[in-house]
Amino acid sequence: MSLILNIDTSEQIATVSIAENGLIFALQKNETQNKHAAFLHTAIKSLLDNLPNQKINAVAVVAGPGSYTGLRVGMSAAKGLCYALNLPLITINSLAMIAHAAVKHSTEKDAYLCPMIDARRMEVFTALYSPSLKEIIAPKAEIINEGFLNYIMKFANNVIFMGTGAIKISKIFPNSKYHITDPTENFPSSMAMLSYSNFYERKFASLALSEPFYIKDFYGK
Repeated sequence: MSLILNIDTSEQIATVSIAENGLIFALQKNETQNKHAAFLHTAIKSLLDNLPNQKINAVAVVAGPGSYTGLRVGMSAAKGLCYALNLPLITINSLAMIAHAAVKHSTEKDAYLCPMIDARRMEVFTALYSPSLKEIIAPKAEIINEGFLNYIMKFANNVIFMGTGAIKISKIFPNSKYHITDPTENFPSSMAMLSYSNFYERKFASLALSEPFYIKDFYGK
């Protein structure tokens, strides 16, 4: 059995949950991005105080990419808890989590997955995953233009775009053949499953060396 505290402050909606063997049984959410820091520690304390004679086995955190400030807040809290409670740290890539959340409920089972996080103007943080969630293009910052779309379509004709940056695709290429979905509500459950998988396989991050995965030096709101 594993009890994992999952922390995600990477984007507009922050969530803190406790999951047992990958299934969430307690969750708190904050939808005001500039209040993530105030929300986070109160939410963690509330969840831990309500554990019935049990202790968590690990702490997982979304390491990025995403909001510069949000990533720092989440990583600092996760590492602090791990140091204080002598627990292993698990880090989750936000783009992989978004793709996992999308494929889990998609009817397009042969589609490639292109998660996008808004990085201001026409730039996004993005990656490309196969239908089985194998990484095809590693996370990177990209400008949304015709060259980018043509590059993605070289890998697959059937592509699903998702995440906060995906709306930029529809604005520039309204007549192109693609799918856009919003898997936001599935993020907490996908994070719980990914963190459990890492825990089961003992894929732990270094407490001393772990830091937010910014891709770029600054991205915040």
